[in-house]
Amino acid sequence: MLFNSIDFAIFLPIVFILYWFIFIKSLKYQNILILAASYVFYGWWDWRFLSLLLFSSIVDYTIGLQMDKTSNLKSRKLLLFLSLFVNLGLLGFFKYYNFFIDNFTTAFTFFGGTIQPNSLSIILPVGISFYTFQTLSYTIDIYRQKLEPTRDFIGFAAFVAFFPQLVAGPIERATNLLPQFFKKREFNKDEAIIGVKQIIWGLFKKIVIADNCAQFANEIFANHTSFSSATLILGVIYFSFQIYCDFSGYSDIAIGTARLFNFKLMVNFRYPYFSRDIAEFWRRWHISLTTWFRDYVYIPLGGSRVTRTKQIRNVFIVFIVSGFWHGANWTFIVWGAINALFFIPLLLSNKNRINTDTIAANRIFPTFIEIVSLFSTYCIALFGWVFFRATSIKTAFEYIGGIFKGDFSIEMLRLERFSFELLPLILILLGIEWFSRNSEFPLCSAKPNYIKVGAVIIMILVFGSFSIAQDFIYFQF
Repeated sequence: MLFNSIDFAIFLPIVFILYWFIFIKSLKYQNILILAASYVFYGWWDWRFLSLLLFSSIVDYTIGLQMDKTSNLKSRKLLLFLSLFVNLGLLGFFKYYNFFIDNFTTAFTFFGGTIQPNSLSIILPVGISFYTFQTLSYTIDIYRQKLEPTRDFIGFAAFVAFFPQLVAGPIERATNLLPQFFKKREFNKDEAIIGVKQIIWGLFKKIVIADNCAQFANEIFANHTSFSSATLILGVIYFSFQIYCDFSGYSDIAIGTARLFNFKLMVNFRYPYFSRDIAEFWRRWHISLTTWFRDYVYIPLGGSRVTRTKQIRNVFIVFIVSGFWHGANWTFIVWGAINALFFIPLLLSNKNRINTDTIAANRIFPTFIEIVSLFSTYCIALFGWVFFRATSIKTAFEYIGGIFKGDFSIEMLRLERFSFELLPLILILLGIEWFSRNSEFPLCSAKPNYIKVGAVIIMILVFGSFSIAQDFIYFQF
């Protein structure tokens, strides 16, 4: 079920009414409703994968209880390994089986052998990368004795399948979200108002910016050999705002929807295109994933408290694994490696944490140096986005080569192919976010703000792409 669909527009009010008007007196029944609604929400795509979701919930629920029964370190490690094996095994099979088979076949053929690959027509379950990491945080934190296991299976299953963030995050930690299922929840008018406004803002980013950018980014990337350098630059700029507004828009809708039920999810984006270096960019982009890799991969490897050589190794591991998490394609691995290469000089010079505050704090405009930093960081991000968006490494290099071929004639832009209002809308988005960069999101206030909200709704109705309810990009991850 898509957030930007009529189905969800009907589904959400029904669940909201049942939750607050029918089951308000019973926390248990509220959790049962959330679980049932989440399974309906997820099963709307393909009901067959509900069994996979249930299986993952049962496995980690059981392992958590068993881990609590023993203080034997060897037994606890064995149980943790079982959780990792089951969860990552399922993720690996559904997401990476054909990738490894195809690459093994290519390598075997390279050395003169012949092999008949057994590729399978595997359908990738929506959201498996997200809920797998969410359940793993539960068993890992129990192993680390940072969390007590729950004996309420309904509450735990609702935590795993919580529909606002089930299929594209934020990837919640069990220590943050799970306890909320066992505390009495009362309707909070202010939170509900903020939630509705956050949903509206998320829809604006998705329907007005992301979906419109997608049309032109897709066209340019699909026919990159036919376009001028200027058009190729425009294409990757369009994609940069497509992926940002698509994914952060989803996160806004998810967080806003959770607020309607008095749940608090973690912030997933903090205006990443206002970053002054690539380290700051990764502190502001997909925060739930980057912090997950930091806490469960980077720090266990030694983090920054090791030799320089091992620090570099750890950074490369985290970025490459993060890239591979996004998809079974070498382009994502290269994208991760590129970001590591840009990050490492900051780490080695101890400048990776010099920009932790808000840019131009207490000022309207940034300084010249800040503008240069913003622009250079955005260009680095654009370079990486070419590999992220390209279908192959060869295509990515062709695209980059096309940018540097030097054809910047204005007539080669073929402006009739592009929406005249789209670039101004992107500038409007940046302007709104710039003046709201100290808040969680631009409309974040319990006050009505009728003019601001009304203006955003009007832009959605006038400029929104409604012809087809387009999937969110991160559903494929």
